[in-house]
Amino acid sequence: MTQPVILLMGPTATGKTSLALEVGERIGAEIVSVDSALVYRGMDIGTAKPSRAERARIPHHLIDIREPEETWSAADFADHARRLIGEIRGRGRVPLLVGGTMLYFRALIDGLDRMPAVDPEVRSALRARVAQVGAAALHAELSAVDPVAARRIHPNDPQRILRALEIHRSTGRPLSAFQSGSVRGLPDDWRCLALIPEDRALLRERIAQRFDAMMAAGFERELRELMARPSLTAGHASQRAVGYRQGWQWLQGDIGCETFRQRAITATRQLAKRQLTWLRGMGGLELIAAESATPEDLLRRLPPEVRRC
Repeated sequence: MTQPVILLMGPTATGKTSLALEVGERIGAEIVSVDSALVYRGMDIGTAKPSRAERARIPHHLIDIREPEETWSAADFADHARRLIGEIRGRGRVPLLVGGTMLYFRALIDGLDRMPAVDPEVRSALRARVAQVGAAALHAELSAVDPVAARRIHPNDPQRILRALEIHRSTGRPLSAFQSGSVRGLPDDWRCLALIPEDRALLRERIAQRFDAMMAAGFERELRELMARPSLTAGHASQRAVGYRQGWQWLQGDIGCETFRQRAITATRQLAKRQLTWLRGMGGLELIAAESATPEDLLRRLPPEVRRC
């Protein structure tokens, strides 16, 4: 029998990791991480990476496979995930894909459109401009030339704002013209589960509590070790992750400790909001209340043959 593929997604701090471990052990699964930061070595505390003990309970994939100086993209993820799904099934086990990087789920399910080449001079000029006037001003410019893309991109997301403007200025066409939005859809033997927080205030509080727990666990030490790497800078993609970007600002003396805490918590809450927006736009999901979700809730939604594993 070909094992089904189980996708478990949801916003940050909704308990995906612990549920995946419990369910994965019961159904004979191997976990594939769907997270843009867990791939990086040395980024453990600030990413809430599963511990070594947790990873020893069940095989995990796409964790600690890149150095923080290296690149990792949605296309890289999709290529690796497709290969891993085949290998896990070949071993007679269940692929359980778990995470909150919604672009990665989309890349796997629907594929990615091929983006055009960008004029290097345009890229350089835009980066100089965002440093001068800020991301919000460029977001206003994007709204004028590509309102569809602007609605999808947060005004405080300079990386995506710059990418959309680069494409428009290099090609004369909006980014949305290269994003067909074509949906391949879920194969019949894939099951897609989503943890949805019903109490937003509770989620916000959990995010704050988790950040404080990270600091108590040594997040400052982790940040200093990363900053001590000669070839690693705040501009690397890995260090633009939530919490790390604000941590560099703190340890470089640009902001104080309390401002660092507030900005990191706020950025994480904004990330959760964007994740929920993605989930609302996806079809074929089985929604589960995050606050009360149990392994049994997830198991009841799986095919009978999987529950018997």
